[in-house]
Amino acid sequence: MKRINCNMLKAILFDLDNTLILFNESDFYDGYFERIAETFSDVMPAARFQETLKNATISLLRNQGEVSNARFFMNAFAAGIPDRSEELWQLFLHFYKTEFDNLERNISLPESLHELFDYLIKTNIKLVLASNPIFPMDAQLRRLAWAGLEHIPFYYVTHIENMSFCKPRVEYYKQICQKIDESPESCLMVGNDPVNDMVAARAGLSTYLTTDVRDDDSTSLTVSRELRVGWTSDIPEPDFKGPLAGLKNVVEQLGYKK
Repeated sequence: MKRINCNMLKAILFDLDNTLILFNESDFYDGYFERIAETFSDVMPAARFQETLKNATISLLRNQGEVSNARFFMNAFAAGIPDRSEELWQLFLHFYKTEFDNLERNISLPESLHELFDYLIKTNIKLVLASNPIFPMDAQLRRLAWAGLEHIPFYYVTHIENMSFCKPRVEYYKQICQKIDESPESCLMVGNDPVNDMVAARAGLSTYLTTDVRDDDSTSLTVSRELRVGWTSDIPEPDFKGPLAGLKNVVEQLGYKK
């Protein structure tokens, strides 16, 4: 049952991967791990680097909010060589600024994506990019550009340096609501992941589960599942479900007529 009353929708939070851009996660991240390992080839062998990177990323689920995700991640990644932490962080930033955009990718877009955002920017609804904050801002913005959405005036973009929780922690959604100064009950989370995105309901948000990726296409959630290994929680059914293009009807149902 939806929690938002008519005329009370103040913000829409959007997942990014396989919500605003559609792609095979396994293929993309195989290329990502190979390319970023080259950047760190003088630091550690590729296999060791990839394992260290994966474990440090998974460790972000243990962040209790006392430090930024960036600090928590680097504490885990540089464990044993803390004196090189800042140097290694700068290597990460260099990669995302100079190499990330060159990754081979086979991306398609949800139907009517740009028409939807042309509509949304004419409302007074705050638009939030709520992609899992495991990447720096540069990586989030470059992936937005892959969708042709770099011009959209997002009110807030979550990334590894401005958040202290990750999906699927309920606190992640509560922190966003605090950052944008809106109550959870006035927010709608839109995403394709039945766990990472729909858990927002436990924070009080309404939810929209997108279906632009086929139900039998498990590759769309491969990396997400790996990163939340061992994490379980009861997830309420989504308030709304359908293709991303159907969001306009939901927004109007919740009180907006443009």
